[in-house]
Amino acid sequence: MASTSAKSPSPNVTAATSPKSPKSAKSPKSQSSGGEVTGEAVGTDQTIEAAADLDVEDDDGSSALGSDIQSSTNSLTESIYAYRVLHGRTFNAPKTSEYWAPNDEQQNEGLDLLHNSLLMLLGDRLFLAPIDDNPQRVLDLGTGTGIWAIDFGDMYPGAEVIGTDLSPIQPVWTPPNVKFEIDDCLLEWTWPENHFDFIHIRALYGSIPDWGELYRKAFKHTKPGGWVQDLEMDVRIQSDHVAIPEDHIFEEWGRAFLESAEKNGRTFAISHDHMMRDTMIAAGFVDVTEVKLKAPCHGWPRDPKLQQAGLLLFAMLDQSLEGLGLYLLTKSLGWTAEEVFTFCAKFRAEMKKKSNCGWILT
Repeated sequence: MASTSAKSPSPNVTAATSPKSPKSAKSPKSQSSGGEVTGEAVGTDQTIEAAADLDVEDDDGSSALGSDIQSSTNSLTESIYAYRVLHGRTFNAPKTSEYWAPNDEQQNEGLDLLHNSLLMLLGDRLFLAPIDDNPQRVLDLGTGTGIWAIDFGDMYPGAEVIGTDLSPIQPVWTPPNVKFEIDDCLLEWTWPENHFDFIHIRALYGSIPDWGELYRKAFKHTKPGGWVQDLEMDVRIQSDHVAIPEDHIFEEWGRAFLESAEKNGRTFAISHDHMMRDTMIAAGFVDVTEVKLKAPCHGWPRDPKLQQAGLLLFAMLDQSLEGLGLYLLTKSLGWTAEEVFTFCAKFRAEMKKKSNCGWILT
C-alpha cells in the first residue's frame, strides 16, 4: 500500500504502500485500527506454508465456510436505478463513467466476502496507515456496499465518514456519522482543498484511466499530515507450491483481463511492480510505504487465519466469476456470452483444487 502524510500537503495509500509520518500520533489500539501487518502473507519473498492434508480432488469449500453475509440496497432517485442489463446481470449506467463489474445482489454479496477476507489478511485491521487517534473527516472512495465505511464509522464515532460510489447499493441503516453519496471520482471533486484527514481507496483497478490524476486529486483534498491508503489486487492467480504453465487457465485469465482493460484504457496492472508507490510519489506524497501481500484463494494454508481468509476469497470468486468477466470480455474482446461462461467454468474447476495453493498479489 502507499501512504503519505505529515509535512507533505497530503496522505497515504494502502494496497501498495503506507507511510510513517513523524507528526502522526500512534494509531488506536482497538481491533481493526491501523498498524504494521506481519505473517507469512506479507511480502513476495515469503512462502505461505500449505496444510498437510490438501485434497487433490475438487473442493468448493462449502463445508468450511458458512454464508451469512448479505447486502441490502436503497434507492435515492428513480434515475439512479436506470441500470443496464447484460446477459441477465445489472450494471451501472452513469452519464460519465462505466464500471466493469455488476451492481446486483449477487456481486454485492461478493464484495462483502472480499472485505472480510482482506480484513483477516490485514490482521483484523481496516487499514494500515498510522492515522491520528481522532480523525474528523474521512472519505471512502468507491465504497461499494459501504461495509468499510460503516465499520470505520463504528470504530470512530467522532469522525464524519463519506462513502461515494456510482451505484446506490449501500444499506439504509448506517451509523449516524456515516453517509453515502452517488459520485464519480473521475469528475472534478467538489470538496474543499485540504479537507480530509484520511482517504481510503480499494479495488478501483480496471476503472481508472489516469491513476496519476486520481492520486493528485486525493493529494489536493487531504489535509497536510493526513493519509491516503489504496489497496489494489492483481487479476492473476499465482502459486509458490505448483508450477503454473503459460497455457494454464490462471495465466489465460490474467492475460484476457489485462488485454481487455488496456483496450478500455483502464489498467488492471496498477498493483504490478511498484506502480502504485511511484505514481503516489509523483503526485506529491511523502512517507510512502509499500506493502505487498499474498491473498490465498482457498483453504489450503496451514495457518488457521489465512485458511479462513482464503475460504472467504474463494467464496467471493466462486459466485462472482461470470459477473467479473461478462462486460469486459464481451464488450472489449468481442467474446460471446457462451464463451465467457465456458471460460469461467474452466477457471472455476482449477480454482477449486486446493492443491494448486493459489494466491493473488495485493
